[in-house]
Amino acid sequence: MKRSMSVILGALALMITVGCIWQYRKGDRDASCTKQLFAMDTVMSFTAYGPKAEEAVDAAMKEIERLDALLSTGNESSEISQLNAAGSFLISEDTLKLLEEAESIRQSTGGLFDVTVYPLMQLWGFPTGDYRVPTQEEISSTLSLVDAAQIQIEGAQVTLGSGQQVDLGGIAKGYASDRVMELYREYGVTSGMVSLGGNIETLGTKPDGTDWKIGIRNPEITAASDIGSGTEDVLLALEVENRAVITSGGYERYFEENGETYIHILDPRTGYPADSGLLSVTVVSEKGMLADALSTSLYIMGEADAAEYWRIHGNDEGNSFELVLVDTSGKVYATEGLRDKIEMRDAAQRLEIVER
Repeated sequence: MKRSMSVILGALALMITVGCIWQYRKGDRDASCTKQLFAMDTVMSFTAYGPKAEEAVDAAMKEIERLDALLSTGNESSEISQLNAAGSFLISEDTLKLLEEAESIRQSTGGLFDVTVYPLMQLWGFPTGDYRVPTQEEISSTLSLVDAAQIQIEGAQVTLGSGQQVDLGGIAKGYASDRVMELYREYGVTSGMVSLGGNIETLGTKPDGTDWKIGIRNPEITAASDIGSGTEDVLLALEVENRAVITSGGYERYFEENGETYIHILDPRTGYPADSGLLSVTVVSEKGMLADALSTSLYIMGEADAAEYWRIHGNDEGNSFELVLVDTSGKVYATEGLRDKIEMRDAAQRLEIVER
């Protein structure tokens, strides 16, 4: 059985050293600080520019560690683990915000984003790495637990449906990157970036006034040995400012058994890994939390339905977003708001602009 690439990279990430890299004199207006951290099962990188850059980065890292301790399903003392164990729990403001946003997106996506999918994830072994292909009977039985509409929220008291468990992993990193941007602003940072694995969020432009250029990985490159081996990893680059750029794809976590590949993105309608004809979905939005949740649910939808969802919701007040979709034939679709923001690595690569 082949283990997922993320497990291999996670082990390597533990060796990353944490330290501040000063590119200019400490305390200067243009000083910058970059640090790295391993949290939420991924490698994270924090960069900030300004007189208080180091203080901003340190505060951001501390906030990530706080949220990880609060939301991790792998930590028995976390709020989410206690909620799952007891079935009812008095939650914090952070968890309440996440559950409320998750419910809003669940409704708008017709149930494709559902935080109660955790029992299914456990059934397939994705949280632990003990992968297995369940029987149809096991899947059918577990599917009865997947319905976030059963969650009751009264003030800060959350009560799950009988036998239900939740996992906020599909939205938590987006919320975390939003919090980093809030902290950067509090410390007077006007130019900064955070990378939480496949989740990137930027503040302002780069110090020279140009847009940040974010590389979108070629989802057809899946071998661990290929990671970071060169520009062949990059399918295209996006120019952004004040935006989150969040990508979901089947290459992130998967396992192979008897010649079949099983990805970690599960379709809550069937209980099986999503098979939508897409290899990756990138969502670009001012809100990392929105982009994080949508990248997963639109992956499950497939190209045509994802494009239609964008036409309906892409300009929602306070929740606008753009998309980059890559299908199994290698074709790239980008919504029209990104028309002038995309640089294809291969000029011959097929790119189709999705219009309203």
